[in-house]
Amino acid sequence: MLFPQARKAVADGAGETSVQDPAFDVAAEREQSRRAALAEPREPVAEVRDVDADGVPCRLYRPADAAPGVVLHLHGGGFVLNDVEVHDNAARRLADRCGLAVLSVDYRRPPEHPFPAAPDDVSTVVGWLDGHADAEGLAGPAYAHGDSAGANLALVAALRHPGRFRAVALIYPFLDPHGEGASYDLEGVGFEREGARWYWEQYAATPADLDDPDLAPLRSADERLATLPPTLVTTAEGDPLRDEGETLARRLAELGVQVTATRYLGQVHGFWRHPSAFDAAEPLTRQVAGFLRMHP
Repeated sequence: MLFPQARKAVADGAGETSVQDPAFDVAAEREQSRRAALAEPREPVAEVRDVDADGVPCRLYRPADAAPGVVLHLHGGGFVLNDVEVHDNAARRLADRCGLAVLSVDYRRPPEHPFPAAPDDVSTVVGWLDGHADAEGLAGPAYAHGDSAGANLALVAALRHPGRFRAVALIYPFLDPHGEGASYDLEGVGFEREGARWYWEQYAATPADLDDPDLAPLRSADERLATLPPTLVTTAEGDPLRDEGETLARRLAELGVQVTATRYLGQVHGFWRHPSAFDAAEPLTRQVAGFLRMHP
């Protein structure tokens, strides 16, 4: 099932401490990921600068000759890990491929800041864009994009702010705290049900939050989901999150939302952010870019 590059990635990560292991150190993992990202060569972008969006730190990427508008990028990492620094190169690639400004949001993370801190921060940034887009040169259509937990936040942003985004692009979205999809029974893919459950436990402030549609958007009523703009949902064949993403896509199609869904064969969760390790990463970035630019 897995392509050779994915099998290698799974094998390389086999000795790492799992997130549910009591020895797992969130702060140390965050720092290690940041150091690894900083060691990567940076793809050039015409303008890169940090901005304060009403108290929420963000990083703005503007390519040369950018078209009007902005892509709101929400990084993955199970809500707990990663930040704008870790996703810096991914945001650079996205900006260059889209030809659009990208605003990467450094939302608050659990366990220090559980739900609803992250979606509230994203809503704050949306409000900031409403008031500052002209001054920041970001006037025009807005798009929401994210991977994994970031795709959850991008989807929730579009649901919280109906009509605000021209299109939404979701890469292997993390949507179901109850892990009901059969893909959670996949073995040997480097990500498993227990790890997913740990992330949800960090994110939820109370057990009741696990059924809140702003945390678990698959719990949203049909009427709410039907407000979504054109939506791209991409999944990976060897990913426990595969089925929940595809369930979302099928629901949206039945509700009349303009939805495109793509399953990347032979891939595992997380492949998009690592083009040096996965041949499919760059084509996925270009698919996202092309989809967004279809909706000017």
